[in-house]
Amino acid sequence: MSNVLVAGGAGYIGSHTCLDLFNKGFTPVVYDNLSNGHAEFVKWGPLENGDIRDRDRLDQVLAKYRPQAIIHFAAAIEVGESVRDPGAYYDNNVSGTITLLRAAQAAGIDKIVFSSTCATYGIPKSTPMDETHPQSPINPYGRSKLMVEQILSDYDRCHGMHSFILRYFNAAGADPEGRIGEWHSPETHAIPIALDAALGRRSHFQLNGTDYDTRDGSCVRDFVHVLDLADAHSRAVEHLLGNGTSHALNLGTGTGTTVKELLDTVRRFVGREFEIKYGPRREGDSPALVADNGQARRTIGWAPRHDLNSIIETALNWHANHLPA
Repeated sequence: MSNVLVAGGAGYIGSHTCLDLFNKGFTPVVYDNLSNGHAEFVKWGPLENGDIRDRDRLDQVLAKYRPQAIIHFAAAIEVGESVRDPGAYYDNNVSGTITLLRAAQAAGIDKIVFSSTCATYGIPKSTPMDETHPQSPINPYGRSKLMVEQILSDYDRCHGMHSFILRYFNAAGADPEGRIGEWHSPETHAIPIALDAALGRRSHFQLNGTDYDTRDGSCVRDFVHVLDLADAHSRAVEHLLGNGTSHALNLGTGTGTTVKELLDTVRRFVGREFEIKYGPRREGDSPALVADNGQARRTIGWAPRHDLNSIIETALNWHANHLPA
């Protein structure tokens, strides 16, 4: 089995990607400082504790396992926090990536899959967005990810390090068997917050912004199942190992859901009402983010297999029955 280093593999999307890699015959080696990840989520390969800014530790792990490729999830990801503390985001997301790339280059690894985001696009000029849409991020989180994309392009041109950049939209859902799922502390993502409110674990759901130019005034988001995202990362690794060239692809369903529509779906699955409080727009939010995923279909044969109902059903199973206390 080929080793793949998964930086940030104890986190939400990283752990589901490890599951998918294992099912496809790879050994995922998780490298994670556990600041946001969970050791309990490392079930399909070894765990090596370390920070991507720690060059000595990276060198040790890369020498030990000699991975054929790296998948890079290790990043701070909260938009609001990035607005309040941009330095932390540039330090971790940009400086950390440079350290990781230098370690990879020294170890002779020239294949990397990067977890990027639709936040690199900023305010949509049109939807759905394809990969030619201008990239003009409106918050430090998105800017940090775009900087890494540009660094990867330079490394490809200068050093022949091939990269697969995956810009995904709103990750959601969980492993249907309930082994892993979305677990953040504090939780800031819409679906787990809505489920907690519906399950009586929160007093209410806070809806930020009701005056957007959308069909019901709330933000539109493209919710894509985490297992579909995991599948795309594995396909990207296989592409690079097959001597494929660098690409940047959007990962989304192509279908937009408003926050109000999302809350209606949660109500239907949980079977109870819950309080919604309305507030002003949140700084750094785009009114609508919907993917054109045609390039991903053509390049790696990827297509989402799960719809919003599957997302809510699997997320509810995790949050109601398996989320650790």
